[in-house]
Amino acid sequence: AWPLLAHQPLVQLLGGVVWEPHNDLFGFAPFIVGSVAVTLAAMLLSVAPAVLSGIYLAEYTSSRARALLKPMLDLLVGIPPVIFGLWGILVIVPFIRDVAGPALGDTLGQSIGFLAFRNTSGYSILAAGAVLAVMVFPLIVAVVDEVLRSTPQEMRESLLALGATKWEATRCIVRRRGLTGIIAAVVLGFSRAFGETLAVLMVVGNVTQIPRSIFDAAYPLPALIANNYGEMMSIPLYESALMLAALILLVIVIGFNALSAVIQRRITGMSE
Repeated sequence: AWPLLAHQPLVQLLGGVVWEPHNDLFGFAPFIVGSVAVTLAAMLLSVAPAVLSGIYLAEYTSSRARALLKPMLDLLVGIPPVIFGLWGILVIVPFIRDVAGPALGDTLGQSIGFLAFRNTSGYSILAAGAVLAVMVFPLIVAVVDEVLRSTPQEMRESLLALGATKWEATRCIVRRRGLTGIIAAVVLGFSRAFGETLAVLMVVGNVTQIPRSIFDAAYPLPALIANNYGEMMSIPLYESALMLAALILLVIVIGFNALSAVIQRRITGMSE
């Protein structure tokens, strides 16, 4: 990435909104915003249901139900991303284009006069977020389940013997023993969602713009690298720009993991 950084200031690159490699204009703002928007959409859709599902699987399911559900989770984790992408094209994109977009467009248009939701192709942040949510859901559930099941059974029995209800015992276990593990599960889900390439590339639209709503197309950083790396040989600084995109992606993921580690340490210190 150094040749591009030596040619243009980093602040200008990160804040630029125009991506025209032929004119030496490398604005990364649309790609950063697109990556963050898609990841946030996926995490908002998946984190709460996944954590609650992991708690239910660990604390409330019978052995027979667990024997049925656990292999299904493992199967979902192992499905190739291209299958999720095809599912998004065939199911999610038409639903957003024909149902969700017009419905929300009419409702919001009548209330606040904003009609940007009506004309959507379906290839959007919402479509990519929905596909990613399904992809990271089983991963978060599996980690939460393993974390809670690692809690000694004696702790549950002691709480129940003291008169606690089943939910009170579960809440105490989650708060005291499982919270750091749940945060780790969410971090793993975030890293998977932020770095996912193929499934997102297929449904997000890949339009170089700063999206104004969840129904707008976007262009995340992994899709930028995957789509353009084979076409950069004849353009000066193009390879360096794509390397900088990879560096930005790496720094964001490392920064998020470092922040989560700090939060986990503080939570552990408070519980002790």
